[in-house]
Amino acid sequence: MADAAVEFLLENLQQLLLYHTSLISNAKEQVEKLDNDLRLFKAFLRDSTKKRRKDEGLRELVRQIRDVVYEAEDIIDAFVTQAAESKSKNYFLRAFQTPAKLLTIAKEVEKIGAKVRGIYGDKGKFDFASLGVGDGGDPDDEPEAPIVRQENIVGFEDEAARLLGYLTEETQQLDVISIIGMPGLGKTTLAGKIFRDPEIQYEFPTRIWVYISQEFTKKDVFLNILREFTRLSEDMYKKTDQELAQLIVDHLQKGKFLIVMDDVWTAEDWDKLQIALPKSNRMGKVLITSRNEDVARHANLHRVPHKLRFLTQDESWLLLRYEVFGNPDKCPSDLEVLGKLIAQRCDGLPLALVVIGGILVKKASASNEMIAKKRAWEKVSESVGTYMKQDPQERMERIISLSYYKLPFHLRACFLYFGMFPEDFEIPVWKLIRMWIAEGFIQQKNSGISLEETAESYLEDLISRNLVRVDKTKPDGKVKTCRIHDMLRDFCKLEGGNERENFLQEMKKNSEGVFEPRVGEVNTYRRLCIHSNVSNFFGLKPYGPRVRSFVCYSKEDINLQAENCSAIPAAFKLLRVLDVKPIKLTKIPSDLYHLVHLRYITLSFNLGILPAAFSKLWNVQTLIIDTTSRTLDIKADIWKLIQLRYLKTNASATLPKATKSSKEGEKLQTLGTISPQNCTEEVFDRARNLKKLGIRGRLSLLLDGKTGSFDSLGRLSYLEKLKLINDVFPSPPSEGQLRGLPPAYKFPPKLRSLTLADTFLDWNHMSVLGLLQNLEVLKLKDKAFMGRIWEATDGGFRNLEVLEIGRTDLVVWKASVHHFPRLRQLELQNCEELQEVPTGLAGIPSLQLLIVHRCKFAAASAKKIPEARLKKQGGEEQTIKFNELKLSIFPPDE
Repeated sequence: MADAAVEFLLENLQQLLLYHTSLISNAKEQVEKLDNDLRLFKAFLRDSTKKRRKDEGLRELVRQIRDVVYEAEDIIDAFVTQAAESKSKNYFLRAFQTPAKLLTIAKEVEKIGAKVRGIYGDKGKFDFASLGVGDGGDPDDEPEAPIVRQENIVGFEDEAARLLGYLTEETQQLDVISIIGMPGLGKTTLAGKIFRDPEIQYEFPTRIWVYISQEFTKKDVFLNILREFTRLSEDMYKKTDQELAQLIVDHLQKGKFLIVMDDVWTAEDWDKLQIALPKSNRMGKVLITSRNEDVARHANLHRVPHKLRFLTQDESWLLLRYEVFGNPDKCPSDLEVLGKLIAQRCDGLPLALVVIGGILVKKASASNEMIAKKRAWEKVSESVGTYMKQDPQERMERIISLSYYKLPFHLRACFLYFGMFPEDFEIPVWKLIRMWIAEGFIQQKNSGISLEETAESYLEDLISRNLVRVDKTKPDGKVKTCRIHDMLRDFCKLEGGNERENFLQEMKKNSEGVFEPRVGEVNTYRRLCIHSNVSNFFGLKPYGPRVRSFVCYSKEDINLQAENCSAIPAAFKLLRVLDVKPIKLTKIPSDLYHLVHLRYITLSFNLGILPAAFSKLWNVQTLIIDTTSRTLDIKADIWKLIQLRYLKTNASATLPKATKSSKEGEKLQTLGTISPQNCTEEVFDRARNLKKLGIRGRLSLLLDGKTGSFDSLGRLSYLEKLKLINDVFPSPPSEGQLRGLPPAYKFPPKLRSLTLADTFLDWNHMSVLGLLQNLEVLKLKDKAFMGRIWEATDGGFRNLEVLEIGRTDLVVWKASVHHFPRLRQLELQNCEELQEVPTGLAGIPSLQLLIVHRCKFAAASAKKIPEARLKKQGGEEQTIKFNELKLSIFPPDE
């Protein structure tokens, strides 16, 4: 991770030189010199990216760069911490043999600068002109084609049937069909099953299979294809790539053919190969397997890639029995429960099942005693990932590493970071993106593109490469939550571990109840995650002077006693990322404010005040506070936190007084939830670039202008998402009923998403919301609107795509297609008195999803919507295209 380390330190030094020169006054010249050295590093690392895997000398040089950059970063940050808080001197004296005193830091930086120059000077012994990689790789390093599995294939019947349908349908030109999926999912196996299918053999007299791989040459691939048609003469080998491609086109111009191109890695690879394919032959078919969705979309713009699914639990268990016993019926009943558990923990990945099956074969043959076999299987079931490493062929690691080393350097750190999250953890994308930004993985490339947008594009790239799975999507189609397969997570922990990249380390107790690795080794790690036995961990007094990130996603809440609340800041003085929501603090330790490098903070406590001392954390970008209090009085001057981009709390927050200012607060993009009294011109003049805003409190005071001013929201010209929560506690919610809404022109002009809760509005006020021209998402949470009848009015909601209606006493809803012409998703939650879903909505062509959750009367009418939709579709002119409608009803028996 030398690339990411250099990028981050460069950005860190720029911030110091721009904003905090007083903290490095005695070392400014040396810091500027180090800045220049790092720029040379950056160029070198970019130049050497493609050759590092094959050149041990280059790899060693990169390791030295990484280590010296880490060292520089630690000493500079330790110095800055001491300059900001002199009490931390003894802590760092223990970590660095020579104390980073004001008078000696200049020499420390100079020493590291000399080391840096020495390493970079060694580049002369490498031939940099040879670092670029051309059309192919080293012929001697050409990977072998994988053996295509032909027996005991499980779970591909439905997938094969669908693809056979694609291959036998008529098209107007050459048809390209793609199978995509993560490493080890069985893409090649499925393609092989289709290639050997009797129907395909009959249908396509010419069938050719070519293995592409990462390191291919056009000439080799083209000659392999021509070998199917003719004997290769000496003249053939002398022909150019273009001449060979034309020969192939001539052979394939007429008649039916099927070519399988196994393992195509990039869109550029496809462009090199497609010159040999006759586009005009509509009887020709090409079947591609790839890990990268971009390849599939590039190869055929008119056909959606076929995304290979994971195996079901039953299919996984069947495949595992084939691997271990040869015949699934030979599995002893005594091993069935444990076997199913092992299969389940392979998470539907065929390669994982094959590898663990091979391990279990050895366990089964080691002893004839059933008790011994059960004990062995039990151990495997407890730690499938650990036993994967016993595979002598290292198949899982090898196949994943191919994808990893194909990643551009800026994505590698982002991918390895998934190892910080627990197994099968649903990762909120907003959290992941802000952690990446805090870690320095996301650099400002273009002034017109925000860091968040750049991070989103990185995530989309990892998803398209099938290294990350989409879990939930937002109404606008963006990813809301994602997951990573356990086998990929294990790879992240292995590659990112101390023996390789020293990027991250999970602290976990082994079967003997001892932490692995030992707590005493924490002092060498850069990032730590712990998701269980947290109190025990801190009881051992860890000391991590080099730890930059500490995260905990325990499933259980951890209550730290007052005397132990200082455990985190006492252990880790140089933290950048601190995400410890499950750890409930009873007080905020004073030494937390010494952690001046913190950029991302998530804390939980039972306090109603955020102390003024939080203002000392001048680097903070993301601040998330979860409290048991309904209100949070923010004493900290957040306007002085010039890097702050995201401030979020579950309480109604009162902000410090804001005076008219220039740039303080301009980076804030998300603010919520704040009290109505803070909705003032002064606040929104500072936070003028807000994209998301949440307001919680007595909203009637805001709308009436008695506290704050709704008119001030009109100043937020970039605001896209607004959440209004009417909280009148300790009064009953019904006493806070709003008499109406402000006119549409007073709402922020670019508002795309609006959420209302506990407002008790009458349905006739929906006409105001209907006039919001850019509104795409409307979420009416519990008791946002009340009343027995809602009759939708004409002319509104021209762009609304998502409508959610929560708990309400609505009985009759009258609406038709022209009231919501662009609606894609309708969700009804706990509308227990609603008699029916308007059948007129069946005629909305764009409608894709209808969710009816605990609406006992309306469920019956919802079931009729698809049928009514088919009738509408049949009666419409063929020019109107209707989306496929998915219906979800819970409970299903309603």
